[in-house]
Amino acid sequence: MAFLGHIVSKNGVAVDPCKIEVVVKLERPMNVSKVRSFLGLAGYYRRFVEGFSKIALPLTRQIKKEVKFECFDNCERSFQELKKRLTTAPILTLPKGNEDFIVYTDASHKGLGRVLMQRGKVIAYAFRQLKPY
Repeated sequence: MAFLGHIVSKNGVAVDPCKIEVVVKLERPMNVSKVRSFLGLAGYYRRFVEGFSKIALPLTRQIKKEVKFECFDNCERSFQELKKRLTTAPILTLPKGNEDFIVYTDASHKGLGRVLMQRGKVIAYAFRQLKPY
Protein backbone atom coordinates (compact mmCIF):
# COMPACT_ATOMS: atom_id res chain seq x y z
CA MET A 1 0.00 0.00 0.00
CA ALA A 2 1.36 3.44 -0.93
CA PHE A 3 1.21 5.96 1.92
CA LEU A 4 2.82 9.43 2.08
CA GLY A 5 5.76 8.59 -0.17
CA HIS A 6 6.31 5.17 1.36
CA ILE A 7 5.32 1.64 0.40
CA VAL A 8 4.01 -0.31 3.38
CA SER A 9 3.87 -4.08 3.07
CA LYS A 10 4.11 -7.15 5.29
CA ASN A 11 7.90 -6.95 4.82
CA GLY A 12 8.12 -3.41 6.22
CA VAL A 13 8.34 0.18 5.01
CA ALA A 14 10.19 1.14 1.81
CA VAL A 15 10.74 4.34 -0.16
CA ASP A 16 8.12 4.77 -2.91
CA PRO A 17 9.70 3.81 -6.29
CA CYS A 18 8.17 6.95 -7.87
CA LYS A 19 10.24 9.08 -5.48
CA ILE A 20 13.35 7.03 -6.23
CA GLU A 21 12.83 7.76 -9.93
CA VAL A 22 12.71 11.50 -9.15
CA VAL A 23 15.95 11.26 -7.14
CA VAL A 24 17.74 9.36 -9.93
CA LYS A 25 16.91 12.12 -12.43
CA LEU A 26 18.09 14.95 -10.19
CA GLU A 27 21.07 16.95 -11.36
CA ARG A 28 23.63 18.52 -9.05
CA PRO A 29 22.10 21.54 -7.28
CA MET A 30 23.81 24.72 -8.44
CA ASN A 31 22.21 27.29 -6.12
CA VAL A 32 20.96 27.57 -2.55
CA SER A 33 17.32 27.11 -3.53
CA LYS A 34 18.05 23.83 -5.31
CA VAL A 35 20.19 22.59 -2.42
CA ARG A 36 17.33 23.34 0.00
CA SER A 37 14.89 21.54 -2.27
CA PHE A 38 17.11 18.46 -2.50
CA LEU A 39 17.76 18.40 1.25
CA GLY A 40 14.02 18.69 1.86
CA LEU A 41 13.29 15.64 -0.29
CA ALA A 42 16.24 13.69 1.09
CA GLY A 43 15.46 14.72 4.68
CA TYR A 44 11.96 13.26 4.40
CA TYR A 45 13.61 9.84 3.99
CA ARG A 46 16.42 10.35 6.51
CA ARG A 47 15.37 7.41 8.65
CA PHE A 48 16.31 5.11 5.77
CA VAL A 49 19.87 6.47 5.54
CA GLU A 50 22.44 5.56 8.14
CA GLY A 51 24.50 8.66 9.05
CA PHE A 52 22.27 11.02 7.03
CA SER A 53 23.34 14.23 8.79
CA LYS A 54 27.02 13.42 8.49
CA ILE A 55 26.70 12.74 4.75
CA ALA A 56 24.59 15.86 4.18
CA LEU A 57 26.89 18.19 6.16
CA PRO A 58 28.71 19.77 3.16
CA LEU A 59 25.34 20.59 1.58
CA THR A 60 23.77 21.92 4.79
CA ARG A 61 26.74 24.26 5.25
CA GLN A 62 25.99 25.79 1.83
CA ILE A 63 22.48 26.93 2.81
CA LYS A 64 23.55 29.07 5.77
CA LYS A 65 22.95 32.78 5.28
CA GLU A 66 26.48 33.82 6.21
CA VAL A 67 28.10 31.39 3.74
CA LYS A 68 28.70 32.31 0.11
CA PHE A 69 27.38 29.51 -2.12
CA GLU A 70 30.27 27.58 -3.64
CA CYS A 71 29.65 23.98 -4.58
CA PHE A 72 33.00 22.20 -4.20
CA ASP A 73 33.95 18.55 -4.70
CA ASN A 74 32.83 17.66 -1.18
CA CYS A 75 29.32 18.97 -2.02
CA GLU A 76 29.29 16.84 -5.16
CA ARG A 77 30.39 13.76 -3.19
CA SER A 78 27.71 14.45 -0.57
CA PHE A 79 25.02 14.88 -3.22
CA GLN A 80 26.02 11.69 -5.07
CA GLU A 81 26.27 9.66 -1.84
CA LEU A 82 22.82 10.78 -0.69
CA LYS A 83 21.38 9.95 -4.12
CA LYS A 84 22.99 6.51 -3.96
CA ARG A 85 21.75 5.84 -0.43
CA LEU A 86 18.21 7.00 -1.24
CA THR A 87 17.97 4.90 -4.39
CA THR A 88 19.23 1.80 -2.57
CA ALA A 89 17.45 2.44 0.73
CA PRO A 90 16.69 -0.68 2.76
CA ILE A 91 13.23 -1.88 3.68
CA LEU A 92 12.71 -0.94 7.31
CA THR A 93 10.95 -3.45 9.52
CA LEU A 94 7.69 -2.57 11.20
CA PRO A 95 7.82 -3.05 14.98
CA LYS A 96 6.03 -6.15 16.29
CA GLY A 97 4.80 -6.16 19.86
CA ASN A 98 6.82 -4.44 22.56
CA GLU A 99 9.68 -6.89 23.17
CA ASP A 100 13.23 -7.39 21.92
CA PHE A 101 13.95 -3.76 21.00
CA ILE A 102 17.61 -2.79 20.87
CA VAL A 103 18.94 0.74 20.52
CA TYR A 104 22.53 1.12 19.38
CA THR A 105 24.02 4.51 20.12
CA ASP A 106 27.21 6.29 19.17
CA ALA A 107 28.37 9.69 20.33
CA SER A 108 31.27 11.94 19.46
CA HIS A 109 32.09 15.63 19.70
CA LYS A 110 30.38 16.09 16.32
CA GLY A 111 27.13 14.16 16.65
CA LEU A 112 24.87 11.54 18.13
CA GLY A 113 23.86 8.43 16.20
CA ARG A 114 21.18 5.83 16.94
CA VAL A 115 19.81 2.70 15.31
CA LEU A 116 16.55 1.18 16.54
CA MET A 117 16.35 -2.56 15.89
CA GLN A 118 14.06 -5.43 16.73
CA ARG A 119 14.98 -9.09 16.28
CA GLY A 120 18.08 -8.16 14.26
CA LYS A 121 16.22 -5.95 11.75
CA VAL A 122 16.47 -2.17 11.44
CA ILE A 123 13.38 -0.13 12.26
CA ALA A 124 14.97 3.33 11.90
CA TYR A 125 18.26 5.21 11.76
CA ALA A 126 18.75 8.57 13.45
CA PHE A 127 21.71 10.94 13.60
CA ARG A 128 22.00 14.45 14.93
CA GLN A 129 24.87 16.88 14.50
CA LEU A 130 26.02 18.82 17.52
CA LYS A 131 26.62 22.54 17.21
CA PRO A 132 30.13 23.73 18.05
CA TYR A 133 30.54 25.91 21.12
